[in-house]
Amino acid sequence: MPKILVIEDDDSFRNVLVQMLSKSGFDVRQAGDGNQALEVCAQFGPDLVLTDIIMPDKEGLETIQELMEIKPGIKIIAMSGGGKFGPNSYLPLAEKLGAKATLQKPFMREELFNTINSVLEGD
Repeated sequence: MPKILVIEDDDSFRNVLVQMLSKSGFDVRQAGDGNQALEVCAQFGPDLVLTDIIMPDKEGLETIQELMEIKPGIKIIAMSGGGKFGPNSYLPLAEKLGAKATLQKPFMREELFNTINSVLEGD
């Protein structure tokens, strides 16, 4: 089963995502910010990264750039509730930096799994 790294600073939301993905058979690891994510990524070697955009310390856009440098072609899904400027300003930037897809929070379970499957299949 594919390996997924979930990067999310909101502990409760991250735990829900990890539980959903684990129960669906994915091998899942988690990180609370971009710095931690880079360490986990190096050890875990995920097939897909699901990352929040707005986080303390190292935010998602910077994390996406660094992940793409470290592991070119890595499959990334960016997610955002928007912060001050709304998700429409951050999510298109994430795609320009290499994210294969985006999710606007809040999203439904079905939307999450459809997006993950689409990205993993290479659409």
